[in-house]
Amino acid sequence: MAGDTSYSYEKAGVSIAAGNALVKAIGPLVKATARPGADAEIGGFGGFFDPRAAGYSDPLLVAANDGVGTKVKLAIDHDRHDRIGQDLVAMCVNDLIVQGAEPLFFLDYFATGKLDNGVAERVIAGIAEGCRMAGCALIGGETAEMPGMYAAGDYDLAGFCVGAVERGEQLTGDKIAPGHVLLGLASSGVHSNGYSLVRRLAADKGWKMDRPALFNQDVLLVDALAEPTRIYVKSLLPVIRAGKIDALAHITGGGLLENIPRVLPEGAHAVVDADSWEQPRLMAFLQAQGHIEPAEMARTFNCGIGMVLAVTPDNVATVVTDLEQVGEIVFRIGEIIAGERGCTVRGSAETWSARADWTASHHG
Repeated sequence: MAGDTSYSYEKAGVSIAAGNALVKAIGPLVKATARPGADAEIGGFGGFFDPRAAGYSDPLLVAANDGVGTKVKLAIDHDRHDRIGQDLVAMCVNDLIVQGAEPLFFLDYFATGKLDNGVAERVIAGIAEGCRMAGCALIGGETAEMPGMYAAGDYDLAGFCVGAVERGEQLTGDKIAPGHVLLGLASSGVHSNGYSLVRRLAADKGWKMDRPALFNQDVLLVDALAEPTRIYVKSLLPVIRAGKIDALAHITGGGLLENIPRVLPEGAHAVVDADSWEQPRLMAFLQAQGHIEPAEMARTFNCGIGMVLAVTPDNVATVVTDLEQVGEIVFRIGEIIAGERGCTVRGSAETWSARADWTASHHG
């Protein structure tokens, strides 16, 4: 009789055995991210971190969390699971470095309808590699199998990271004043913002994702679009600790127009010259395909600049040299002038102009 059917969690769609097998499989990946302060073992109810063992005497802790937006759908639809984890880590650790904080440890959340250990392990391997690139330990996470919540094959990601900076050494933007120079570090691609627009264009324009990109015949279009977010931590941390940078802005959702003002004090206005760097061909392709207005580009995409630095004129040369020596591509992109708190992006074809007043109540 139906009433006598024996129910189990697995019959309801959740496999505890699969979850345990995944934890065992990713153990070596997690252990490889160990660093001073964390042994990076996994399997307990929580992960420990010792700031003193990491070399801090009076640290302020800085926390950040993020996801990868609809870029995850690109990874799912085109079997690009291996590097989406780097995006997840990058979106968190790049937000910490702009405060002057060194990322210390990371935790991830992987949610899916039915656990596919092969896919999950590939994603988590990318997370572990991102943590290694950022110098932080992957000390824990959560894998949630939730039947009925996700379509077959779908999953979502969230990341959580904590960093530290010695008290008094944090970057707040309070030193910014008219005369500061703005430097831009090249992005690796679209990074992790604007993908709802990218995917809409792909669908409407019928892009052949498995063919070479029109703007680069050496790369498949899907791989150009899936290129992971660049992690700037190890490049920037020594320059920050040397006191050569007064503020940083991570160029994520909102683009140049809305992210630069987040670190400006009242009375400081950023002027960015879009002619000071060559727009990447990928960005030019997106703009042409969507007939996207310049101001829309500047508030949706990073336009080839993944991180903006504010430095005094006398530090420009040394900062550029220091960063180029570790592989960054650096552009002098603008300056700070007196004016209303905000940002103006200008180009030779037409002026990109918008004001983005940022207040403490704005959740970014």
